[in-house]
Amino acid sequence: VSGGFSRSVVNFEAGARTPLAGMFTAVGIALATLSLTGILAFLPKATLAATIMIAVSTLIDVKAIGRTFHHSKADFAAMLATIVLTLIQGVEAGILVGVGLSIGIYLYRTSRPHSAIVGRVPGTEHFRNVERHTVETDEKSVVLRVDESLYFANARYLEETVMALTSQQPKMKNLVLACQAVNAIDASALESLEAINGRLKAMDIRLHMCEVKGPVMDGLRRTHFCEELTGQVFLSTYDAWKTLCLS
Repeated sequence: VSGGFSRSVVNFEAGARTPLAGMFTAVGIALATLSLTGILAFLPKATLAATIMIAVSTLIDVKAIGRTFHHSKADFAAMLATIVLTLIQGVEAGILVGVGLSIGIYLYRTSRPHSAIVGRVPGTEHFRNVERHTVETDEKSVVLRVDESLYFANARYLEETVMALTSQQPKMKNLVLACQAVNAIDASALESLEAINGRLKAMDIRLHMCEVKGPVMDGLRRTHFCEELTGQVFLSTYDAWKTLCLS
């Protein structure tokens, strides 16, 4: 009665809110078939097409397309591909392509996570990006905030980021990974952390961590990483700052 996409839209636009609408539609179709076929026989198909097109047109959210374009070009590309494939091949093809592109975009973004060296906002316990705010820093103790969970796709990128940081901060003796945005660390990322710890140890630099979430810390404790860690795991970034920079 209203199982197709276009028929469902027409049903919804007519005011349907519950499955009971399907029963009324069935009754209406039965009555029309029995008594109105003579009148409707010469109704142009264009009339039915117009009814469907007008109903379906309400699903096109032009404002959402504009917002997506200004917010994220990658998301807009996925949206545009979904729209085009839906019009050309059908709803199923459009959804599959849209989901596939969204997954690809997510993997690309998280494979190169945003990270920032942070410093203390003077007179507070807050830490912000040194490139965006006027903050206090210590050339011997650097705090690196990682803004993404660590997994196989970005494990190598984290290693490269840390090694690049060592060349940019030649006087560094302590590196603190601020993990407030890290919700998970998989096996590949754990291996990278172990490699980072070992390479920094060879350079006489201690690796510390702070603001590690409970479930993440539980996973680390089940390995030998905490025992091999050259530094400490601090409760907060400010605790790390007090211990390493103010003591």
